[in-house]
This record gives sequence, structure tokens and C-alpha cells, in this order.
Amino acid sequence: MSDAEPGTGASTGTEADAERVSIEVDGHVAIVTLTRAEKHNALDLAMLDAIIAAAERLRDEPGVRVVVLHGAGPSFCSGLDFPAVAAAGGLEAFIGILAEPPPNYFQRAGHGWIDLPVPVIAAIQGNCLGGGLQIALGADIRIATPDARLSVMEARWGLIPDMSITRTLPRLVGIDVAKELTYTARTLSGEDAHRLGLVTRLDADPLSAATELAREIAGRSPDAVRAAKRLFNDGWSGTAEQTLALEARLQGGLIGGPNQLAAMTAAMTNQEPRFTDP
Repeated sequence: MSDAEPGTGASTGTEADAERVSIEVDGHVAIVTLTRAEKHNALDLAMLDAIIAAAERLRDEPGVRVVVLHGAGPSFCSGLDFPAVAAAGGLEAFIGILAEPPPNYFQRAGHGWIDLPVPVIAAIQGNCLGGGLQIALGADIRIATPDARLSVMEARWGLIPDMSITRTLPRLVGIDVAKELTYTARTLSGEDAHRLGLVTRLDADPLSAATELAREIAGRSPDAVRAAKRLFNDGWSGTAEQTLALEARLQGGLIGGPNQLAAMTAAMTNQEPRFTDP
């Protein structure tokens, strides 16, 4: 659970039901947009519901090969709108959620993007704080503006990050860096985050850069790209015997398949490949 920084999205008022996330699919790329721009895309329950639903929908969306995740307006996501969420459920509801089998409700907002079989690219601008950062960390690749603001900020509220950060942050930066960022709740610029490895690369227009990269990846065999994501996600842990066996098993499932043959033919003839989507 993560709190929006004061002045960047927290709201004590109620809002009429409104769309919180939009999905646009174009040329095998799904653009997922957090649409609570006036609140810096702070996470109320409606936003969390919509983010979880978007990830679940895209898991089986026909033709989608890459997902781009970004926030409308000045920020990616400023974290949990604590007053709005507390007013909706209260402390007992929070405690009940924590007792759910993992991944629980809050964790699914971040872990759902890890679980997608296709790559996810987060385009980050403005505030990317607390729960917003944990959602971005669920992406495979992060592109941020140099002046973006990123923080594992839960310690400011006497809490720990708990939206699937154990599956992401320590695998991107050293465990000592992960601890320092969590202990201090320090806010990093996009440039600082890039130096630490929290951000993949910098760009003044991260959405355009992410979309361009997504289209490049979407031009590869969807079977190979999905297998590559599974290879690295599942191969992060395990013995050498287990991870090497995973390589061989995934490769064996690709060799001789229609998409592998299409990729090989295209490479040999300098023609555009014609792939079949899973």
C-alpha cells in the first residue's frame, strides 16, 4: 500500500464513477493509459480495479504482442490515494486484503504486468511514487524523462512497499541499493534512477520512445518474444540444472514451428515476416 505525496493526487472528496484506464490496440501494440490525470493518476479503488482488469484482459487479448503502460497528464502515477481508499473501506478492509492468498488485491496491480506473457514497457513522466513505482516496476522495460520523480516512499508513512516489490526491485538493483531506497524513502530524478538501474533508459518523450520500441519488438516472432520473457522471468532463480533445462525446453518448443520458420525465411530473404499470433 502506498500513499500519494501531498499535493500530487490525494483527494478526500468522492468522485462520480469514471473510466480510470483506457486500452487502445493498434498494430499488435496495446497502449494502456491511466486516465485520472487531474489527480496525477493517484490510486483509488476504481483505479486499482481498472488496472487489475486491464492486465487480466490483455493476458488473452488476440493479436497483442507488446503493451505500453503510461499515465495521462503530468504524471505516471503518484501512489495510493490513501484518504479515498480509507474512506471506501477502512482499516479492517486493509487488514482483510493482507490476509488474502498471494497475490492479494494490491499486489495484483503490480504483479499482473509481470504475469502477462507479452513484454510490457512503462513510459514514465512526472511523479512515479509508492504504488505507482511498484506498478512501473512490474513492466519489463522502463523509459523515463530525465526529470521524472521516483520513490519507494512507504517508509514516510511507517509502512513497507507491498505491491509485489520483492519480485522486482532487488532484481533490478543490488540488494543494498534496494534497502537504502526503501529505508530512506528518497525521491530520485529520472537521471538518478537510470544510473542505479531502476530505469532502463531516458527520453524526453517516453511515450513515443516506448511506442517505437514496442513496434520494433512486435515485429519479431511472438512465440520467440513470449518464450524470452518466460526464460528470464523463470530463470532468475533455480539451480544451473533447472535454468539450463528451461532454456532447452523453451528452445525445443520454438524450433521448426511456423513462426520460427517464418522468422528464418524473412531473415534469409530480407522480406517482412508473416507471423501467426498465439
